[in-house]
Amino acid sequence: MAKPLSVSALTNIIRDTLICERLTNIWVSGEVSNFKAHTSGHYYFTLKDDRAAIRMVMWRSKAAALTFRPTDGIKVLARGSIGVYERDGNYQIYVDRLEPDGLGSLYLAAEQLKQRLAAEGLFRAERKRPLPRFPRLVAVLTSPTGAAVRDIVTVMGDRWPLAQILVIPVVVQGAEAPPSIVSALAAIADLPEAEVVILGRGGGSIEDLQAFNDERVARAIAACRVPVISAVGHETDFTVADLVADLRAPTPSAAALSVVPDREEIGRYLTGVASRMHRDMGGRVSTLRQYLDYLSARFQSLSPAGAIARKQQTAAEFLLRIQHSMQRRLEEAGASLAQQAVRLQAISPLHVLARGYSVTRVGDRIIKSAGEVLLGDTLTTTLHNGTVYSVVTGKEEGHELRAGPKGIRGNRG
Repeated sequence: MAKPLSVSALTNIIRDTLICERLTNIWVSGEVSNFKAHTSGHYYFTLKDDRAAIRMVMWRSKAAALTFRPTDGIKVLARGSIGVYERDGNYQIYVDRLEPDGLGSLYLAAEQLKQRLAAEGLFRAERKRPLPRFPRLVAVLTSPTGAAVRDIVTVMGDRWPLAQILVIPVVVQGAEAPPSIVSALAAIADLPEAEVVILGRGGGSIEDLQAFNDERVARAIAACRVPVISAVGHETDFTVADLVADLRAPTPSAAALSVVPDREEIGRYLTGVASRMHRDMGGRVSTLRQYLDYLSARFQSLSPAGAIARKQQTAAEFLLRIQHSMQRRLEEAGASLAQQAVRLQAISPLHVLARGYSVTRVGDRIIKSAGEVLLGDTLTTTLHNGTVYSVVTGKEEGHELRAGPKGIRGNRG
C-alpha cells in the first residue's frame, strides 16, 4: 500500500495540475447566477450553462474597473485562470475581465444606470422644469471648436437676437469629459443671470457619447439650479443625460429652436394683439362715452341747478300766463267801463244841465222846493257851465212837477 496523501497535499497536486497554460487566461461564456457583491468589494457568482456550472471570483481591484454591474440571468464572457480554493477543495475561476455576451458593456452599463436613476425618480415628468419663455442669458456647455456651438449661435441669433449666449467650454469626449461637464454645471450656481442651460455635442458612437451616460453627469444635471436642455446629436437613442434633463433635443440646432421664441411669430402675435386691443378699446371708449352721456343727462335731471332751472322756466311760463290773463281781463274791464260810462253819461246830471237845467244847494243839501230854504240863505246854483251864488230875499212855493207820457205837469202842493 502506497503512503497516503494528506488532504492538503492532494489539493496542492490538483492545484498544480490545473495551473497550466491551457487553463490560464481562458475565456468562458455562461449565465450568471447566485451573484453576490461582498462588502469587501469582491464579486462572487456562478457561471453556468444547461449542463454544468463553475464558481467564479472577481477581486475588488478588478471589479472596480467594470462599467456595468453583473446580475443574475445575464450572459457574460469571463476571462480568468483556474485555481483551487484549498479550504473547501473547490476549483474556481479567478476572473480578471468580464463583458456582456452579445451586449456591449457600455450599453449594458447605461441601461443599468437608467434603471437605477429611474427608481430614484430622476426621470419623472413632474420633476421637469419649464423653460423660460423669453430667456435673457443662455449658457451653452459644449466644445468651443465643434459644429454644435456654431449651429446653436447661428440659430439663436436668427431666431431671437435679444437673448445673450454665454459659451462655457467643456470636454465632451473621453475620460476628462464627465468631470469637465460636472464642474461647468456646478458653476451655473455662480451665474445668476443664466436662466437656462444647453448641454450638447455632435453625434458619435456609444463610446463617443459615454460622458452623457455617466452617473456623475446625470446627477449634476438634476442638481443644476436652472432648466437643462440635453442636445446630444443623435436621434435614434436616448442617453442618460437626455432622460434626466428638463428637455431633450435631438440636435444642437433643435435645442436652439426650443430655447428661444421665433421673433417673426412673436411679431405676428403682437400685431394681432394690437389690432384686437385697438378694436376692443374703440368699442370700450364708445360704450363709456354713451354711459357718460347717460350720466350727464342723469346728473342734469337730479342736480339742484337743473331743478331750479326747470322751476324758473315753469314760473316764467306761469307769469306769462298771468300777464296774458290780466291783460285780457283789463281789456274786458275797460270795455265794460266804457259801456258803463256811456250809460252814466246818458243819465248824468251834467247831461241834464247841458240842456239848460241847474242844481241849487244850501250847503251840501240839494234844494228841491222853495219850502226848504229860508230868507237870507245863501244859495249855490250849479249850471252847465259855471256856478252862481245868490241870497234868498223872497220865495214862492209852487206846484210839483212830474214827468209823464205827455210831458211835465204840475200839482199844487
